[in-house]
Amino acid sequence: MARDYYEVLGVSRSASKDEIRQAFRRLARQYHPDINKERDAEARFKEINEAHEVLSDDERRARYDRFGHAGVTGVGGMGGAGVQGFGFEEIFEEFMNNFAGQRSTRRRGPRPGGERHVDVAISFEEAVFGVDKDIEFDRLEVCDRCQGSGSEPGTSVSTCPDCRGTGEYRNVQQTFLGSMVRVSTCPRCNGRGEIVTTPCKTCTGNGRMRKRHKMTVKIPGGVRDGMRIMHNGMGDAGERGVAPSGSLYVSIHVKDHEFYKRRDDDIILDININVAQAALGDKIVIPTVDGEVELTVPPGTQTGKVFRLRGKGFPRLTDRGLSSGRGDQLVYVQVAVPTSLNEEQRRLFEQLAKTFGSGVQPQGNGRGFFDRVMDFFSGEQN
Repeated sequence: MARDYYEVLGVSRSASKDEIRQAFRRLARQYHPDINKERDAEARFKEINEAHEVLSDDERRARYDRFGHAGVTGVGGMGGAGVQGFGFEEIFEEFMNNFAGQRSTRRRGPRPGGERHVDVAISFEEAVFGVDKDIEFDRLEVCDRCQGSGSEPGTSVSTCPDCRGTGEYRNVQQTFLGSMVRVSTCPRCNGRGEIVTTPCKTCTGNGRMRKRHKMTVKIPGGVRDGMRIMHNGMGDAGERGVAPSGSLYVSIHVKDHEFYKRRDDDIILDININVAQAALGDKIVIPTVDGEVELTVPPGTQTGKVFRLRGKGFPRLTDRGLSSGRGDQLVYVQVAVPTSLNEEQRRLFEQLAKTFGSGVQPQGNGRGFFDRVMDFFSGEQN
């Protein structure tokens, strides 16, 4: 005796069409003979198929609810292989996609616009303080004449006859597992699902046109060479004038400075002082990106000494692109030994040399030049 169709699908008598369809898809994947090798799998699949044929049709479901099996027996070829446009190839496709952790590639609408990339060169100082730069680049914009439809105004598009509006082409192949469906973009409509019968005279049916665009980009202080700034919606326009536009990426290139270097958020400056300044000490003027400052060189300054000027470096950028204080400027000292002397300088150095003597004194275990260099790179120097 035939089982109740609602019981077969495991749904209530008030179940919606979507609930009935979902139940059928789940059970069909479970009991299809090409997948399930149990002895009763084929009989169960036919029973599930038969229940779905009746309950998915409003008229036949109404007769079944009123008269039971007698109301639908012999009507419409019960138990047939067709399931109202839902064959096993679709079940198998979904099964394989779910098994592989993938979603169907079915096209759902107009494609978003593509990305655009622009390179911008800025000076070292502009990288410190930030700058507004005017840029120009080509991008695809919505056609003014057809508003992105691709059709001449007053005309309309037609459904693609090859894919019937789905935008995709299906090729069913028989394998040892059963029918496998290979889905690809429809070659006739390029995935749009529609055919332009009367192309727009301006864009020749494309819906978009290449145009030169000008804009001002704000580059924040603290940017690094090679950093990219993204501007959402400033790339190519999406298809048909309704899909979202792509993004614009501005790549920053910082020019080398004549004497400044960068390390993290600090600015590095190498300076030379003469032996007299190193031995006796001096007050010297140091350039910074904020202007000149006076620096006191204490007596006995050695090569490798590093002076730190607080807050004279790059702004520290946060993840949100905001500034959080500034780095420092590190002044690295090199004592310059003269390579040529005039007669007076030579006489004075000779007198000085007599007071120092000519013996060589090995260094002890104190902090030598190499240790100070290591302190510099580890950030432990004052």
